[in-house]
Amino acid sequence: MPRRVDPDARRAQVADAVIDEIAAHGLRSVTLARISARSGLAIGSIRHYFGDTLREVMSFTLGVLIKRAEHRSPGLSDDPASRVAEAIVLTAPTSEQEHKENIALVEYRVMARTDPEFAADVASTSLATTEAIRALLRAALADRMIDEEALRREALLLLTLVEGFSLGSALVPAPLHEADVRAVVTSTLHRMRDAYPPRLEVPVDHLAT
Repeated sequence: MPRRVDPDARRAQVADAVIDEIAAHGLRSVTLARISARSGLAIGSIRHYFGDTLREVMSFTLGVLIKRAEHRSPGLSDDPASRVAEAIVLTAPTSEQEHKENIALVEYRVMARTDPEFAADVASTSLATTEAIRALLRAALADRMIDEEALRREALLLLTLVEGFSLGSALVPAPLHEADVRAVVTSTLHRMRDAYPPRLEVPVDHLAT
């Protein structure tokens, strides 16, 4: 009786082969032949799961990269300030696997600049990241006197850190050190909090008069 094959596992195997190929030689080097060599699957088997075009494989792999980045968090702290730091640290590639996936995602993002099909997914992810950072920062600075424009600028600074960690890591042969990333993020958040005075609580008896 033939062994039953899990199609989801096969597709993930193909995506991992694409990621490895991009990390080693760049996105434009990916071909069905190279995917076959890296995954150990016949080209016919790859076509069985993705159709006849390489484009389907590439689109699927981008989706895998985005999902892995989004689900990297096992759970964040209850403390708002710590939650911001942990979220940003989790986006930074600090392991060999995350480093490879980050390189691949950076290459997709560059290609998306002129590729409408990839652009939609990349833009949606960027928007979600921006909104998430702003929401986390709003909670972390809830006890500080900060207006909306200042909050927007501070969130932009944190987003720049995220982007910098991503691009910087993609240009070097090794992942980032988590301790370094955490120290930079924590220091930045401390400076942010110190830049705004505490929000004064209105006494309850004043509210009643």
